[in-house]
Amino acid sequence: MKVAALYDVHGMIRALEAVLADVEREDVDGIVFGGDLLFGPFPCEAVELARSTEGQFVRGNCEREPDEWDSEQLSDDDLRWLAELPTAVSVDGVLYCHAAPADDMPITTAVTPDEVVAATFAGVEEPVVVIGHTHHQFDRRVGDLRVVNAGSVGMPYEDVVAAFWTVIEDGTPSFRRTAFDVERSVAEIRASAWPGRDAFIAENLLVPAPRDEAIADLERRRET
Repeated sequence: MKVAALYDVHGMIRALEAVLADVEREDVDGIVFGGDLLFGPFPCEAVELARSTEGQFVRGNCEREPDEWDSEQLSDDDLRWLAELPTAVSVDGVLYCHAAPADDMPITTAVTPDEVVAATFAGVEEPVVVIGHTHHQFDRRVGDLRVVNAGSVGMPYEDVVAAFWTVIEDGTPSFRRTAFDVERSVAEIRASAWPGRDAFIAENLLVPAPRDEAIADLERRRET
């Protein structure tokens, strides 16, 4: 089975549109959205487009606890639907969750110590678990478990301004990167009322978010 894993969209509608066009060319059997559609400029559009795919969904921390912007933009029905999403789904022997099967907040990076990774995913029965939350792609083996970060469609920490996602085919991951119209996104976000627009544009669109710095910061947060 061939599954497109799309994580951490963060309201970036143009990035999601571009990724879904690539997903269609991949001729996948299904799509899993791995949480955090919200916390970004265009949450309504992102949720509407994602739901139109008839994909499967897991809940991220941003759906569990939407901020004021998301709560104002989305309907009560959408907010309720997002809040009631499962924390994990198993598809073709692969477990998809946002950060951990029962907790959407644990930090796992490309350099998190093996013993910490093993403890985070203790009890997982599937041989492969696909996560997001930390916005950078990696493929790690810890004992008999393979932990894959699908990357972030809308807010990647990858040294490149693009949308990052992953194809899982028969349990094997293959990383993808999709270009999108950055200039259009910048213009639309600047014209929006999203409170985070200026910082996001400066730190994620005009320049790429640095992967190594982000990983180091995430590890400091994990250790505190």
